[in-house]
Amino acid sequence: MNKYSRFFFFVMMLFAGNIFAQKKVAGINIDSLLAIMTIEEKAGQMTQIDLGVIAQGDICKLKNPQTLDLAKLDLAISTYHIGSILNVGCGSGTISLENWHSILNTIHSENLHQSRIKIPIIYGIDAIHGANYTMGATLFPQEIGQAATWNPALVEKGYQVTAYETRASGIPWNFSPVLDLGRQPLWSRYFETFGEDVYLSKSMAKVAIRGLEGNDVSSPYQVAACMKHFLGYSMPLSGKDRTPAWISERELREYFLPSFETAIKQGAKTVMINSGEINGTPVHVNYDILTKLLREELGFTGVILTDWEDIYKLVSIHRVAASKKEAVRMAIMAGIDMSMTPNDFEFTKLLVELIKEGSIPMDKIDASVRRILQLKKDLGLFNTTTNSKIDYSLFGSKQHASISYDVASESLTLLKNTNQILPIQNKKERILVCGPAANSLNLLNGAWTHTWQGVDSTYNTPGKLTIYQAIQKNANESSVQYVLGCTIDSVVNIEECISKAQNADKIIICLGETPCTELPGNIDNLALTNAQQLLVKRLQELNKPIILVCCFNRPRIINNLIDKSDAIIYSYLPGDEGGRAIADCIYGIVNPSGKLPFTYPSNVNAITHYDHKASEDLATDFSINAYKPQFDFGFGLSYTSFEYTNFSLSKNTLSSNDSIEVSVTVKNSGNTKGKEVVQLYYTDLVASITPSVKKLMGFSKIELMPKESKEQRFMIHRSDLSFINKDLKRVTENGEFQIMINNQKKTLYVN
Repeated sequence: MNKYSRFFFFVMMLFAGNIFAQKKVAGINIDSLLAIMTIEEKAGQMTQIDLGVIAQGDICKLKNPQTLDLAKLDLAISTYHIGSILNVGCGSGTISLENWHSILNTIHSENLHQSRIKIPIIYGIDAIHGANYTMGATLFPQEIGQAATWNPALVEKGYQVTAYETRASGIPWNFSPVLDLGRQPLWSRYFETFGEDVYLSKSMAKVAIRGLEGNDVSSPYQVAACMKHFLGYSMPLSGKDRTPAWISERELREYFLPSFETAIKQGAKTVMINSGEINGTPVHVNYDILTKLLREELGFTGVILTDWEDIYKLVSIHRVAASKKEAVRMAIMAGIDMSMTPNDFEFTKLLVELIKEGSIPMDKIDASVRRILQLKKDLGLFNTTTNSKIDYSLFGSKQHASISYDVASESLTLLKNTNQILPIQNKKERILVCGPAANSLNLLNGAWTHTWQGVDSTYNTPGKLTIYQAIQKNANESSVQYVLGCTIDSVVNIEECISKAQNADKIIICLGETPCTELPGNIDNLALTNAQQLLVKRLQELNKPIILVCCFNRPRIINNLIDKSDAIIYSYLPGDEGGRAIADCIYGIVNPSGKLPFTYPSNVNAITHYDHKASEDLATDFSINAYKPQFDFGFGLSYTSFEYTNFSLSKNTLSSNDSIEVSVTVKNSGNTKGKEVVQLYYTDLVASITPSVKKLMGFSKIELMPKESKEQRFMIHRSDLSFINKDLKRVTENGEFQIMINNQKKTLYVN
């Protein structure tokens, strides 16, 4: 059979039996499909549009609930051959499970009728901390809180639930997890990271991808993951979102690359690109990063996706292209596969022009389209585009809520507990609960909750408890009072709050931060708002026990509030089950076991990480004690106490292909069951690149009954002591190292 006969045979197969019945397409040959696709169809596969383009109403003011406009949908499919759709519509909110099924079934049905070759459309969504754009879905703590659990196995369960409930919505592609390293707390998306440490972030990245994609991403209970945002997005010099980053290639590789490298090795299917610039070059046109590093060096074979409208921004914001057409050419040639356009078809039209002019070679286009088709094939979309007949009876279930509760509970980090004021033992004690986060689900969840910014309370999940409501459930309801006192940034009824506090035995002040992300989340400093500071100070003047609960997007400065506060619970953004978890922690049902995944600064500009360099320890008096964070990385108290003994190395010399075992015995020396995070660190005493004062290299979380002891073991390999040298190579140099657990040290020689 010659090539023309094969072409004719394939076309006939496509149009036979309801035009290539979808059950047959699972075995489709992608190269054969590429051979019959037109330029327009290929450009369409590389285009992703927002739901607003095909829905009734204006793009950013859609009919509520979101409803498809069949004429617009027909235009997208028949004329522009669109391959992907995302989001809930600009400015719109959560969609019900039933409406998701209606929207997606209609899209896929119309595509079968209108599209010439029936390539399935892939839908993507930002399911950031659960299926947050589906009504009734299970919402988890944001990533920074997940990292605070230091429990990868538990975090993986959460991502499995997210995959299940996202796929139950009919959506096979999740724009998560964020793998940017949280080194700049001013950055508005700090809460979306797994914290400041490379090893902890790598550990969470691995389980996030595994939880979302599973062993078979075509399963109706798994989704394709999307690593975000490659590369260096989280370290803008100004702290403002999408502003320039100045990061050397060595530091990119040392700090910001490893979590992505881990996710790629785990099999992550897609990646979204950093919207900003690094060292003067927007990442969307950086061939060295997108092709040489990501494709050639790391071996990533999946789909590379832009962020929102970022190709157009090469003209309007970055000004490295004189026209949108030139911007499209630059981005595609740099390595982009799919453009999140998202509000028009101009990208598609310009791409067609560029291909026909020969400005972009066809083999470049075919490579991108092949990857997109492979993604759809891997997800089983050629087999079936909807899962409406699959049993998703666990969607929004008590079982899933229980996992969310466990993650929230294990994230809670006790930063102070003077004279064991917590837990509250007497449920009849008179409690005043106040502050902006006390009676708000929005402040427990943060952004990416039902709406992009997460500030619209009309979409909140019914039946979920705020902190105040959950405390009422735990205590004698008549003994608990609530007064707002202040909003995030303004005093409301502070005198009423002071008056009622006079009769309280304890005061619980719930501090918070306005839900926000991306550009709307930009702030000028980390200081807590004046209104909240005033509320705390006025209540502290009463000399009654004060318990602070901090629901922040990032560490806000509380140094002037700490001394006169008796207990501090840092809750991050704990999600829909956060109110219950916090209340249970306050009353001792939960013993806090969270540890900080970042270094908590003591002052607005005192941003120094735990793995800082020795020169950063030099103080103004020339002593070596300048590093004085409010709370150190890995810090967190418990209602019980733990003792570490028998710390040892199996040998004190590590050779090239050898390994050693580190062991330590941990005992719960208190009277309460508790969980402890055993943290293993090392220090390279002399290196060709200035070494950090210490670096995390292992951890494990264990549960111990009162007086129970357990031995913990870690294996150290030579590669665990490596770093990126001046030649951009990962090396382990011979020399002397210190191995540390809980302030105990042992010397290790590497030769």
